[in-house]
Amino acid sequence: MEYNRLRWASRRGMLELDLILMPFVEQAYPSLGPEDQALYKRLLECEDQDMFAWFLHRQDPEDEELRRIVGIVRSFARERAAT
Repeated sequence: MEYNRLRWASRRGMLELDLILMPFVEQAYPSLGPEDQALYKRLLECEDQDMFAWFLHRQDPEDEELRRIVGIVRSFARERAAT
């Protein structure tokens, strides 16, 4: 997926997700390795309600690989909020 399409796919229409995913895709995604970039693309195929629960720490993904990318996004959001 080309970067512009990836940015567009990161806009979810739910403000809470947009505030997490848009800065992530703009600032952190380019420095991810190819496997983690593929996981991020896979994450974008998930339902918004699931992602909302994951990023608010209400649940964790059952899939181990998705847990990995959710953890990376959570860490980025936590670090960003601390600055």
